[in-house]
Amino acid sequence: MSNRNKIEELTENFLKSIIQTHKLELVDIEYVKEVGNYYLRIYIDKEGGVTINDCEIVSRELEVILDEKDPIVGEYILEVSSPGLDRPLKKENDFRRSIGKDVEVKLYKAIDGEKEFIGTLVAYTQERITLKIEEKELVLDRKTISRIRLAIKF
Repeated sequence: MSNRNKIEELTENFLKSIIQTHKLELVDIEYVKEVGNYYLRIYIDKEGGVTINDCEIVSRELEVILDEKDPIVGEYILEVSSPGLDRPLKKENDFRRSIGKDVEVKLYKAIDGEKEFIGTLVAYTQERITLKIEEKELVLDRKTISRIRLAIKF
């Protein structure tokens, strides 16, 4: 297991009680290096959306645990936020929550000359997703998808 994976897994364990106590959902954790700095990013959500106050509570409570346990060698920046409207669908909860919603899908390789599709997510399994595009259904292998996220309509 890589150092990144260990840190993300430990952080998820630290967050369990915080998330449960405040009736939030843990959407994702990222430990990444960008422009010379390490970031520990926590994405949370809840019914009706998260507030800045929710992010602040999680950040403060997690900081106490991280300072006490000290699992990360070196400096890093802790960020707690909403995953945003255009967040990628990664976990099963993301797919479940997005059934019936429009999604934007980008493929690694074109199908009939197209690499991007927008349609309604009607079904998913571990291996495939099904989109409804106009009156047709399109079934795609998940391993062929480079990115899938909620479609933003203006």
